[in-house]
Amino acid sequence: MHFLVDAVVDANRLIIWYFLAVNSVYALLLVLSVPEIWKHWKIVTGEDLQTYMGSEALPPISVLIPAFNEQASIIESVSAQLALRYPRHEVIVINDGSTDATLATLREAFDLYEVPPAYPLRLRTAPVRAYYRSRTQAALLVVDKENGGKGDALNVGINTARSPLVVPVDADTLVAPDALIRLVRPFLLGESVAAAGGTIRVANGCRIENGRVVEARVPRRFLPAVQVPEYLRAFLFGRLGWNRIGGNLIVSGAFGLFQRHFLLAIGGYATGSVVEDLDLVVRLHAYLRRQGLPYDIPFIPDPVAWTEVPSDLRTHRRQRERWHRGLVATLFAHRRMLFNPRYGVIGLVTMPFFFFGEMLAPVVESLGYVLGGLGWALGLLSLRFALLFLAAALGYQLLLSIWAVVFEETTFHVYPRTRDFARLLLYAVAEPFGYRQLTVLWRLIAFGNAVRGSKTWGVMRRRGFSPARA
Repeated sequence: MHFLVDAVVDANRLIIWYFLAVNSVYALLLVLSVPEIWKHWKIVTGEDLQTYMGSEALPPISVLIPAFNEQASIIESVSAQLALRYPRHEVIVINDGSTDATLATLREAFDLYEVPPAYPLRLRTAPVRAYYRSRTQAALLVVDKENGGKGDALNVGINTARSPLVVPVDADTLVAPDALIRLVRPFLLGESVAAAGGTIRVANGCRIENGRVVEARVPRRFLPAVQVPEYLRAFLFGRLGWNRIGGNLIVSGAFGLFQRHFLLAIGGYATGSVVEDLDLVVRLHAYLRRQGLPYDIPFIPDPVAWTEVPSDLRTHRRQRERWHRGLVATLFAHRRMLFNPRYGVIGLVTMPFFFFGEMLAPVVESLGYVLGGLGWALGLLSLRFALLFLAAALGYQLLLSIWAVVFEETTFHVYPRTRDFARLLLYAVAEPFGYRQLTVLWRLIAFGNAVRGSKTWGVMRRRGFSPARA
């Protein structure tokens, strides 16, 4: 009996120390993000974007939109990309064997007509059925192909792109009108930039007109609303903090800018991955390090794209389980980079943190709840010990979420209404209690699916963009 008591107490102590260590890294990322956000905020407030518009230095960009059963939002998304304030860009929509009316909707809306296939097939993909041009939009190309998954569709887009820079954009994403100009800035400064990521914000509940977010609002419904501070924390702190030490591992698949020749060099997107964006950036880091090339993959906070987040529990469960399953698969696939000095900060700092601090977090937290509950029921743990666990596991996240909301309010101030700021604070406080435990459960399920080698995405239900929907 004494052995059981000691084991439960020691295990809980280890779990508390684990969370203190992991959350201390998050706190460090917060500290590192402050000068980064200050630097970018000063650039944003003092910059005249019109000076870029007439510059001959602006490189052409190809916007790639993979689409599978995106009938509800495809027209708004494509229209938004076509209307971006960028002088030299094309939009390539890749219909990945949709079973709904995605292609028919595009054909009717943009008056498409079939053109001969005249594109080099540098990357191997599922068969392409047809290429279409628009009679009303000269910059639009639509590719119809057999279903092969998102990564395969993006590889078709890379094959057909005519520009040196490509921007993969999800079909449920609305890119801000000036986002491309803001995102391309690092590529104009003579730096060796391989890719750059922008900010993803929650479109649910916003007032949207003609494929544009004209007024940012916090959703009224709990599930999409609680994801707003979650996204703010991930982008404003996490990625800006990694910026400071050159350790960014993620460029969101919903909105990022890449050098096309690097994507071709690494073989494009991995078609078997369910988190093709993470896998791509890890392979890009590995390739550039092995080649000994100087490079940077920065996160830029002011280019904004708006995405529709899940508004029902079933879709949210599928999304979060898939994200974590992909994280597990990617880290194990590239485990040789862990603690490998050949890969610099990525190998010595970022990947170990993602392995121990992100991937294993739901396992450790679940053990904490189980062992903490067992210890409490058996009278082995004091109230002070239980409160210490909750503070270590949830307290840091609560503070970081509140700080993310405050930083957003004092810098970019995207949400103009005072009531939205108050609601963001409320949801930041509510997030660790109930919502977090659900995401822990869904991430825990991902381990079993990863061991079985599951490649499924599940149906992602979309409600479509509407000014009245949350």
